[in-house]
Amino acid sequence: MKPFLGYLKEENMSLLTDFYELTMCAAYFDNKHFETATFDLFIRRLPENRSYFLFAGLEEALDYLQSIRFTEEHLVYLKTQGFKEDFLDYLRSFKFTGEVWAMPEGTVAFPNEPLIRITAPIIEAQLVETFLLNSINHQTMIATKASRVVEASHGRSVIEFGLRREPGIDAGMKVARSSYIAGCRGTSNVLAGYAYGIPVFGTMAHSFIMSYSKEIDAFRAFARTFPEKSTLLIDTYDDLAGAEKAAVVLKELEAKGIRVGGVRIDSGDLAESSKKVRQILDRHSLTYAKIFVSGDLDEYKIAELLKADAPVDSFGVGTKMGTSADRPYLDGIYKLCETQMPDESFAPIMKLSKDKFTLPGRKQVYRFTNGDDSYKKDIIALVDEPAEGEPLLIKVMSGGELTYKLPSLEEIRSTASENLQKLPSKYKVLTDAPAYPVEFSGKLQQLIETVKRQITLKEINHTV
Repeated sequence: MKPFLGYLKEENMSLLTDFYELTMCAAYFDNKHFETATFDLFIRRLPENRSYFLFAGLEEALDYLQSIRFTEEHLVYLKTQGFKEDFLDYLRSFKFTGEVWAMPEGTVAFPNEPLIRITAPIIEAQLVETFLLNSINHQTMIATKASRVVEASHGRSVIEFGLRREPGIDAGMKVARSSYIAGCRGTSNVLAGYAYGIPVFGTMAHSFIMSYSKEIDAFRAFARTFPEKSTLLIDTYDDLAGAEKAAVVLKELEAKGIRVGGVRIDSGDLAESSKKVRQILDRHSLTYAKIFVSGDLDEYKIAELLKADAPVDSFGVGTKMGTSADRPYLDGIYKLCETQMPDESFAPIMKLSKDKFTLPGRKQVYRFTNGDDSYKKDIIALVDEPAEGEPLLIKVMSGGELTYKLPSLEEIRSTASENLQKLPSKYKVLTDAPAYPVEFSGKLQQLIETVKRQITLKEINHTV
Protein backbone atom coordinates (compact mmCIF):
# COMPACT_ATOMS: atom_id res chain seq x y z
CA MET A 1 0.00 0.00 0.00
CA LYS A 2 1.25 3.47 -0.87
CA PRO A 3 1.71 6.13 1.80
CA PHE A 4 -1.54 8.02 2.26
CA LEU A 5 -0.19 11.19 0.70
CA GLY A 6 0.70 9.23 -2.41
CA TYR A 7 -2.95 8.91 -3.29
CA LEU A 8 -3.65 12.64 -3.08
CA LYS A 9 -2.18 13.37 -6.48
CA GLU A 10 -3.85 15.05 -9.43
CA GLU A 11 -3.78 11.87 -11.52
CA ASN A 12 -5.88 10.07 -8.88
CA MET A 13 -8.63 12.67 -8.61
CA SER A 14 -10.83 10.76 -11.09
CA LEU A 15 -11.37 8.17 -8.34
CA LEU A 16 -12.17 10.81 -5.73
CA THR A 17 -15.87 10.24 -6.26
CA ASP A 18 -18.80 8.34 -4.82
CA PHE A 19 -19.11 4.80 -6.14
CA TYR A 20 -22.66 5.42 -7.33
CA GLU A 21 -21.46 8.07 -9.77
CA LEU A 22 -19.52 5.36 -11.59
CA THR A 23 -22.32 2.81 -11.42
CA MET A 24 -24.79 5.33 -12.86
CA CYS A 25 -22.34 6.21 -15.61
CA ALA A 26 -21.85 2.52 -16.42
CA ALA A 27 -25.62 2.10 -16.67
CA TYR A 28 -25.88 5.19 -18.90
CA PHE A 29 -23.19 3.68 -21.12
CA ASP A 30 -24.69 0.18 -21.19
CA ASN A 31 -28.10 1.58 -22.17
CA LYS A 32 -26.68 4.06 -24.72
CA HIS A 33 -27.87 7.00 -22.64
CA PHE A 34 -25.52 9.63 -24.13
CA GLU A 35 -27.72 12.70 -24.51
CA THR A 36 -26.59 16.14 -23.42
CA ALA A 37 -27.88 17.34 -20.05
CA THR A 38 -27.58 20.41 -17.87
CA PHE A 39 -26.90 20.31 -14.12
CA ASP A 40 -26.99 23.19 -11.63
CA LEU A 41 -24.72 23.32 -8.59
CA PHE A 42 -26.37 25.47 -5.93
CA ILE A 43 -26.92 25.71 -2.18
CA ARG A 44 -30.47 25.00 -1.16
CA ARG A 45 -30.75 26.92 2.10
CA LEU A 46 -28.86 29.24 4.42
CA PRO A 47 -27.34 27.94 7.66
CA GLU A 48 -28.51 29.52 10.90
CA ASN A 49 -27.29 33.12 11.35
CA ARG A 50 -26.13 33.38 7.74
CA SER A 51 -27.78 35.62 5.16
CA TYR A 52 -25.39 35.12 2.23
CA PHE A 53 -22.66 32.86 0.84
CA LEU A 54 -19.23 33.90 -0.39
CA PHE A 55 -18.52 31.65 -3.38
CA ALA A 56 -15.10 29.96 -3.42
CA GLY A 57 -13.50 26.91 -4.99
CA LEU A 58 -14.05 27.57 -8.70
CA GLU A 59 -10.38 27.49 -9.69
CA GLU A 60 -9.93 24.00 -8.24
CA ALA A 61 -13.16 22.84 -9.91
CA LEU A 62 -12.00 24.06 -13.33
CA ASP A 63 -8.57 22.50 -12.89
CA TYR A 64 -10.26 19.18 -12.11
CA LEU A 65 -12.57 19.36 -15.14
CA GLN A 66 -9.58 19.96 -17.41
CA SER A 67 -7.40 17.22 -15.94
CA ILE A 68 -9.70 14.32 -15.03
CA ARG A 69 -8.33 11.10 -16.58
CA PHE A 70 -8.35 7.38 -15.77
CA THR A 71 -5.02 5.56 -15.72
CA GLU A 72 -4.45 1.86 -16.40
CA GLU A 73 -4.03 1.32 -12.65
CA HIS A 74 -7.42 2.91 -12.05
CA LEU A 75 -9.04 0.68 -14.68
CA VAL A 76 -7.49 -2.46 -13.21
CA TYR A 77 -8.94 -1.51 -9.83
CA LEU A 78 -12.38 -0.71 -11.29
CA LYS A 79 -12.44 -4.06 -13.05
CA THR A 80 -12.20 -5.71 -9.63
CA GLN A 81 -15.32 -3.76 -8.65
CA GLY A 82 -17.41 -5.41 -11.38
CA PHE A 83 -17.27 -2.90 -14.24
CA LYS A 84 -17.43 -4.30 -17.77
CA GLU A 85 -14.61 -4.08 -20.30
CA ASP A 86 -16.48 -1.89 -22.78
CA PHE A 87 -17.22 0.72 -20.09
CA LEU A 88 -13.60 0.59 -18.93
CA ASP A 89 -12.55 1.19 -22.54
CA TYR A 90 -14.77 4.28 -22.52
CA LEU A 91 -13.11 5.51 -19.32
CA ARG A 92 -9.68 4.86 -20.83
CA SER A 93 -10.19 7.76 -23.24
CA PHE A 94 -12.43 9.83 -20.96
CA LYS A 95 -12.18 13.61 -21.21
CA PHE A 96 -14.63 16.24 -20.05
CA THR A 97 -15.98 18.02 -23.14
CA GLY A 98 -18.76 20.14 -21.67
CA GLU A 99 -19.67 23.79 -21.35
CA VAL A 100 -19.45 25.47 -17.96
CA TRP A 101 -20.92 28.74 -16.72
CA ALA A 102 -20.13 29.97 -13.22
CA MET A 103 -20.14 32.93 -10.89
CA PRO A 104 -16.62 34.31 -10.41
CA GLU A 105 -14.94 33.32 -7.15
CA GLY A 106 -15.52 35.95 -4.49
CA THR A 107 -19.12 36.60 -5.58
CA VAL A 108 -21.75 36.99 -2.87
CA ALA A 109 -24.55 34.51 -3.60
CA PHE A 110 -27.83 33.30 -2.12
CA PRO A 111 -29.94 30.13 -1.88
CA ASN A 112 -31.14 28.40 -5.07
CA GLU A 113 -28.90 30.51 -7.30
CA PRO A 114 -26.78 28.38 -9.66
CA LEU A 115 -23.14 28.83 -8.71
CA ILE A 116 -22.00 26.55 -11.52
CA ARG A 117 -24.00 25.34 -14.52
CA ILE A 118 -22.68 22.41 -16.53
CA THR A 119 -23.98 21.28 -19.92
CA ALA A 120 -22.33 18.09 -21.19
CA PRO A 121 -23.04 14.51 -22.25
CA ILE A 122 -24.88 13.11 -19.25
CA ILE A 123 -22.14 10.60 -18.38
CA GLU A 124 -19.56 13.39 -18.17
CA ALA A 125 -21.82 15.73 -16.24
CA GLN A 126 -22.78 12.96 -13.79
CA LEU A 127 -19.26 11.74 -13.16
CA VAL A 128 -17.94 15.09 -11.92
CA GLU A 129 -20.69 15.70 -9.34
CA THR A 130 -18.98 14.49 -6.18
CA PHE A 131 -15.68 16.29 -6.68
CA LEU A 132 -17.41 19.56 -7.51
CA LEU A 133 -19.65 19.39 -4.46
CA ASN A 134 -16.76 18.46 -2.18
CA SER A 135 -14.68 21.37 -3.42
CA ILE A 136 -17.35 24.07 -3.61
CA ASN A 137 -19.23 23.17 -0.41
CA HIS A 138 -16.13 23.26 1.79
CA GLN A 139 -14.44 26.33 0.37
CA THR A 140 -17.65 28.36 0.17
CA MET A 141 -18.47 27.38 3.76
CA ILE A 142 -15.06 28.58 4.99
CA ALA A 143 -15.04 31.76 2.90
CA THR A 144 -18.48 32.66 4.25
CA LYS A 145 -17.47 31.99 7.86
CA ALA A 146 -14.21 33.91 7.47
CA SER A 147 -16.01 36.89 5.93
CA ARG A 148 -18.17 37.09 9.06
CA VAL A 149 -15.07 37.02 11.28
CA VAL A 150 -13.45 39.77 9.22
CA GLU A 151 -16.66 41.83 9.29
CA ALA A 152 -16.85 41.51 13.10
CA SER A 153 -13.25 42.75 13.45
CA HIS A 154 -14.18 46.20 12.04
CA GLY A 155 -10.99 46.73 10.09
CA ARG A 156 -8.58 45.08 12.52
CA SER A 157 -6.36 42.36 11.09
CA VAL A 158 -7.45 38.72 11.25
CA ILE A 159 -4.87 35.95 10.87
CA GLU A 160 -6.01 32.39 10.10
CA PHE A 161 -4.48 30.14 12.76
CA GLY A 162 -6.37 26.86 12.44
CA LEU A 163 -4.12 24.38 10.59
CA ARG A 164 -3.58 22.03 13.52
CA ARG A 165 -7.32 21.65 14.16
CA GLU A 166 -8.63 21.60 10.58
CA PRO A 167 -9.87 18.24 9.25
CA GLY A 168 -6.88 17.14 7.20
CA ILE A 169 -4.04 18.60 5.16
CA ASP A 170 -6.21 19.29 2.11
CA ALA A 171 -8.68 21.17 4.29
CA GLY A 172 -5.82 23.14 5.83
CA MET A 173 -4.74 24.43 2.44
CA LYS A 174 -8.28 25.27 1.36
CA VAL A 175 -9.04 27.05 4.63
CA ALA A 176 -5.98 29.27 4.25
CA ARG A 177 -6.92 30.17 0.66
CA SER A 178 -10.64 30.66 1.32
CA SER A 179 -10.11 32.77 4.43
CA TYR A 180 -7.63 34.97 2.57
CA ILE A 181 -10.19 35.49 -0.19
CA ALA A 182 -12.66 36.52 2.51
CA GLY A 183 -10.37 39.25 3.84
CA CYS A 184 -8.05 37.64 6.39
CA ARG A 185 -4.66 39.31 6.33
CA GLY A 186 -2.72 36.05 6.27
CA THR A 187 -2.25 32.55 7.66
CA SER A 188 0.02 30.54 9.92
CA ASN A 189 0.15 27.80 7.23
CA VAL A 190 3.60 28.01 5.65
CA LEU A 191 2.76 25.68 2.75
CA ALA A 192 -0.22 27.88 1.88
CA GLY A 193 2.09 30.88 1.91
CA TYR A 194 4.48 29.08 -0.42
CA ALA A 195 1.78 27.74 -2.76
CA TYR A 196 -0.55 30.74 -2.93
CA GLY A 197 1.59 33.72 -1.97
CA ILE A 198 -0.49 34.38 1.15
CA PRO A 199 1.36 36.37 3.87
CA VAL A 200 2.40 34.09 6.75
CA PHE A 201 2.44 35.03 10.42
CA GLY A 202 3.42 33.46 13.72
CA THR A 203 4.78 34.39 17.11
CA MET A 204 5.86 31.72 19.59
CA ALA A 205 4.38 28.95 21.71
CA HIS A 206 4.25 28.66 25.49
CA SER A 207 6.78 25.82 25.20
CA PHE A 208 9.36 28.28 23.90
CA ILE A 209 8.86 30.49 26.96
CA MET A 210 8.92 27.50 29.30
CA SER A 211 12.19 26.20 27.82
CA TYR A 212 14.00 29.17 29.45
CA SER A 213 14.50 29.49 33.17
CA LYS A 214 13.42 33.14 33.00
CA GLU A 215 10.56 34.51 30.92
CA ILE A 216 12.48 37.65 30.02
CA ASP A 217 15.37 35.53 28.70
CA ALA A 218 12.95 33.84 26.30
CA PHE A 219 11.73 37.25 25.12
CA ARG A 220 15.31 38.48 24.60
CA ALA A 221 16.29 35.31 22.75
CA PHE A 222 13.41 35.64 20.32
CA ALA A 223 14.02 39.36 19.85
CA ARG A 224 17.67 38.68 18.97
CA THR A 225 16.60 36.31 16.20
CA PHE A 226 13.60 38.30 14.94
CA PRO A 227 14.03 41.91 16.08
CA GLU A 228 11.61 43.18 13.42
CA LYS A 229 8.94 40.59 14.28
CA SER A 230 8.96 40.60 18.05
CA THR A 231 5.39 39.89 19.10
CA LEU A 232 5.94 38.40 22.55
CA LEU A 233 3.59 35.86 24.15
CA ILE A 234 2.98 37.22 27.67
CA ASP A 235 0.43 34.93 29.37
CA THR A 236 2.47 31.77 30.02
CA TYR A 237 2.60 32.54 33.75
CA ASP A 238 0.99 35.93 34.44
CA ASP A 239 -0.14 38.25 31.69
CA LEU A 240 0.55 41.51 33.52
CA ALA A 241 3.96 40.46 34.76
CA GLY A 242 4.67 39.21 31.26
CA ALA A 243 3.63 42.58 29.84
CA GLU A 244 6.10 44.37 32.13
CA LYS A 245 8.95 42.12 30.95
CA ALA A 246 7.90 42.47 27.33
CA ALA A 247 7.98 46.25 27.76
CA VAL A 248 11.59 46.03 28.92
CA VAL A 249 12.59 44.03 25.84
CA LEU A 250 10.65 46.29 23.46
CA LYS A 251 12.39 49.34 24.99
CA GLU A 252 15.74 47.60 24.44
CA LEU A 253 14.80 47.17 20.77
CA GLU A 254 13.70 50.79 20.64
CA ALA A 255 17.12 51.85 21.88
CA LYS A 256 18.53 50.12 18.76
CA GLY A 257 16.15 52.06 16.53
CA ILE A 258 13.56 49.28 16.19
CA ARG A 259 10.06 50.55 16.96
CA VAL A 260 7.88 47.56 15.99
CA GLY A 261 6.44 44.53 17.70
CA GLY A 262 3.97 44.02 20.47
CA VAL A 263 2.45 41.37 22.68
CA ARG A 264 0.15 38.43 22.29
CA ILE A 265 -2.46 37.31 24.82
CA ASP A 266 -3.85 33.80 24.38
CA SER A 267 -5.98 33.11 27.44
CA GLY A 268 -8.09 34.53 30.23
CA ASP A 269 -10.43 37.51 30.10
CA LEU A 270 -9.09 39.03 26.91
CA ALA A 271 -11.04 42.27 27.25
CA GLU A 272 -9.91 42.99 30.79
CA SER A 273 -6.38 41.77 30.19
CA SER A 274 -5.90 43.79 27.01
CA LYS A 275 -6.99 46.99 28.78
CA LYS A 276 -4.48 46.49 31.60
CA VAL A 277 -1.72 45.48 29.19
CA ARG A 278 -2.38 48.57 27.08
CA GLN A 279 -1.94 50.72 30.19
CA ILE A 280 1.39 49.03 30.94
CA LEU A 281 2.68 49.51 27.39
CA ASP A 282 1.57 53.12 27.29
CA ARG A 283 3.17 53.80 30.67
CA HIS A 284 6.46 52.68 29.11
CA SER A 285 5.84 55.03 26.15
CA LEU A 286 5.20 52.05 23.88
CA THR A 287 2.08 53.45 22.29
CA TYR A 288 3.15 51.96 18.95
CA ALA A 289 3.28 48.40 20.35
CA LYS A 290 0.36 46.28 19.16
CA ILE A 291 -1.83 43.90 21.13
CA PHE A 292 -2.59 40.64 19.35
CA VAL A 293 -5.11 38.24 20.90
CA SER A 294 -6.00 34.63 20.18
CA GLY A 295 -7.66 31.73 21.95
CA ASP A 296 -10.92 30.12 20.82
CA LEU A 297 -12.09 33.20 18.94
CA ASP A 298 -14.88 33.53 16.40
CA GLU A 299 -17.03 36.39 15.07
CA TYR A 300 -19.23 36.39 18.16
CA LYS A 301 -16.35 36.64 20.65
CA ILE A 302 -14.63 39.29 18.57
CA ALA A 303 -17.84 41.33 18.55
CA GLU A 304 -18.06 41.01 22.33
CA LEU A 305 -14.44 42.15 22.76
CA LEU A 306 -14.95 45.23 20.64
CA LYS A 307 -18.25 46.01 22.33
CA ALA A 308 -16.30 45.99 25.59
CA ASP A 309 -13.82 48.49 24.07
CA ALA A 310 -10.93 46.03 24.24
CA PRO A 311 -7.85 47.82 22.82
CA VAL A 312 -6.99 44.95 20.48
CA ASP A 313 -5.15 45.56 17.21
CA SER A 314 -5.42 42.14 15.57
CA PHE A 315 -6.89 38.67 16.07
CA GLY A 316 -5.60 35.15 15.55
CA VAL A 317 -8.58 32.95 14.75
CA GLY A 318 -8.17 29.20 14.45
CA THR A 319 -10.45 26.30 15.22
CA LYS A 320 -13.85 27.94 15.05
CA MET A 321 -13.16 29.62 11.73
CA GLY A 322 -11.14 26.78 10.20
CA THR A 323 -13.91 24.28 10.90
CA SER A 324 -16.86 26.71 10.63
CA ALA A 325 -17.70 25.34 14.06
CA ASP A 326 -21.23 26.69 14.38
CA ARG A 327 -22.22 25.25 10.98
CA PRO A 328 -19.58 22.82 9.64
CA TYR A 329 -21.34 22.01 6.36
CA LEU A 330 -23.41 23.58 3.60
CA ASP A 331 -26.47 22.14 1.88
CA GLY A 332 -24.87 22.35 -1.56
CA ILE A 333 -26.38 20.11 -4.22
CA TYR A 334 -25.99 19.28 -7.91
CA LYS A 335 -29.22 18.64 -9.77
CA LEU A 336 -30.38 17.86 -13.29
CA CYS A 337 -32.44 20.69 -14.78
CA GLU A 338 -32.80 19.73 -18.45
CA THR A 339 -32.08 16.90 -20.91
CA GLN A 340 -31.80 16.85 -24.67
CA MET A 341 -34.60 15.19 -26.64
CA PRO A 342 -34.26 13.15 -29.88
CA ASP A 343 -35.11 16.27 -31.91
CA GLU A 344 -32.16 18.03 -30.13
CA SER A 345 -34.46 20.37 -28.20
CA PHE A 346 -34.08 20.50 -24.42
CA ALA A 347 -36.79 19.38 -22.00
CA PRO A 348 -36.87 21.11 -18.59
CA ILE A 349 -36.73 18.84 -15.54
CA MET A 350 -37.47 19.52 -11.89
CA LYS A 351 -37.70 17.64 -8.63
CA LEU A 352 -40.90 17.99 -6.58
CA SER A 353 -39.84 16.36 -3.30
CA LYS A 354 -41.13 18.22 -0.26
CA ASP A 355 -38.62 20.88 0.85
CA LYS A 356 -36.25 19.68 -1.89
CA PHE A 357 -37.74 21.07 -5.08
CA THR A 358 -35.41 22.18 -7.84
CA LEU A 359 -35.74 24.78 -10.60
CA PRO A 360 -36.22 23.58 -14.20
CA GLY A 361 -34.44 24.79 -17.29
CA ARG A 362 -31.17 26.55 -18.04
CA LYS A 363 -30.94 29.68 -15.90
CA GLN A 364 -29.07 32.93 -15.37
CA VAL A 365 -28.89 35.06 -12.21
CA TYR A 366 -29.29 38.83 -12.52
CA ARG A 367 -28.29 41.29 -9.80
CA PHE A 368 -29.93 44.68 -9.31
CA THR A 369 -28.46 47.58 -7.36
CA ASN A 370 -29.68 50.66 -5.54
CA GLY A 371 -28.73 54.20 -6.49
CA ASP A 372 -25.62 53.99 -4.29
CA ASP A 373 -24.50 50.81 -6.10
CA SER A 374 -25.39 48.60 -3.12
CA TYR A 375 -27.13 45.30 -3.83
CA LYS A 376 -30.91 45.51 -3.99
CA LYS A 377 -32.16 42.10 -5.18
CA ASP A 378 -31.42 39.15 -7.46
CA ILE A 379 -33.65 37.55 -10.05
CA ILE A 380 -33.24 33.96 -11.25
CA ALA A 381 -34.40 33.84 -14.86
CA LEU A 382 -34.26 31.54 -17.86
CA VAL A 383 -31.27 32.16 -20.11
CA ASP A 384 -33.42 33.14 -23.10
CA GLU A 385 -35.44 35.85 -21.40
CA PRO A 386 -34.28 39.47 -21.35
CA ALA A 387 -33.38 41.10 -18.03
CA GLU A 388 -31.96 44.45 -17.00
CA GLY A 389 -29.73 43.44 -14.12
CA GLU A 390 -26.08 42.36 -14.15
CA PRO A 391 -25.71 38.70 -15.22
CA LEU A 392 -23.66 36.82 -12.62
CA LEU A 393 -22.92 33.58 -14.49
CA ILE A 394 -20.16 33.83 -17.08
CA LYS A 395 -18.92 31.21 -19.53
CA VAL A 396 -15.72 29.67 -18.20
CA MET A 397 -15.37 26.50 -20.31
CA SER A 398 -16.43 25.38 -23.77
CA GLY A 399 -15.70 21.98 -25.28
CA GLY A 400 -13.89 21.08 -22.09
CA GLU A 401 -11.37 23.91 -22.53
CA LEU A 402 -11.02 27.14 -20.55
CA THR A 403 -12.55 30.21 -22.16
CA TYR A 404 -11.82 32.33 -19.10
CA LYS A 405 -8.61 33.88 -17.83
CA LEU A 406 -8.29 32.66 -14.29
CA PRO A 407 -7.87 35.63 -11.96
CA SER A 408 -5.02 35.81 -9.48
CA LEU A 409 -5.72 35.18 -5.82
CA GLU A 410 -5.37 38.92 -5.16
CA GLU A 411 -7.95 39.64 -7.87
CA ILE A 412 -10.35 37.11 -6.33
CA ARG A 413 -9.79 38.70 -2.93
CA SER A 414 -10.56 42.11 -4.45
CA THR A 415 -13.77 40.74 -6.01
CA ALA A 416 -14.84 39.40 -2.62
CA SER A 417 -14.07 42.71 -0.92
CA GLU A 418 -16.07 44.65 -3.51
CA ASN A 419 -19.01 42.25 -3.26
CA LEU A 420 -19.07 42.40 0.53
CA GLN A 421 -18.84 46.19 0.53
CA LYS A 422 -21.83 46.40 -1.80
CA LEU A 423 -23.90 44.03 0.33
CA PRO A 424 -25.91 46.29 2.69
CA SER A 425 -24.88 46.13 6.34
CA LYS A 426 -28.21 44.73 7.49
CA TYR A 427 -27.39 41.46 5.70
CA LYS A 428 -24.01 41.20 7.44
CA VAL A 429 -25.15 41.33 11.06
CA LEU A 430 -24.16 38.26 13.04
CA THR A 431 -27.66 37.22 14.12
CA ASP A 432 -31.23 37.74 12.89
CA ALA A 433 -30.27 39.17 9.51
CA PRO A 434 -33.19 39.65 7.11
CA ALA A 435 -33.46 37.52 4.00
CA TYR A 436 -31.96 39.08 0.89
CA PRO A 437 -34.61 39.24 -1.85
CA VAL A 438 -34.16 36.58 -4.54
CA GLU A 439 -37.03 36.44 -7.01
CA PHE A 440 -38.01 34.10 -9.82
CA SER A 441 -38.69 35.74 -13.17
CA GLY A 442 -42.16 35.55 -14.65
CA LYS A 443 -41.06 33.12 -17.35
CA LEU A 444 -39.34 30.86 -14.82
CA GLN A 445 -42.44 30.84 -12.61
CA GLN A 446 -44.56 29.88 -15.63
CA LEU A 447 -42.16 27.07 -16.49
CA ILE A 448 -42.25 25.77 -12.91
CA GLU A 449 -46.05 25.54 -13.00
CA THR A 450 -46.04 23.95 -16.46
CA VAL A 451 -43.53 21.27 -15.50
CA LYS A 452 -45.38 20.58 -12.24
CA ARG A 453 -48.60 19.97 -14.20
CA GLN A 454 -46.83 17.74 -16.69
CA ILE A 455 -45.26 15.65 -13.94
CA THR A 456 -48.55 15.35 -12.06
CA LEU A 457 -50.45 14.26 -15.19
CA LYS A 458 -47.74 11.78 -16.09
CA GLU A 459 -47.94 10.21 -12.63
CA ILE A 460 -51.76 10.03 -12.76
CA ASN A 461 -51.69 8.37 -16.18
CA HIS A 462 -48.75 6.10 -15.46
CA THR A 463 -49.33 2.37 -15.78
CA VAL A 464 -46.84 -0.38 -15.09
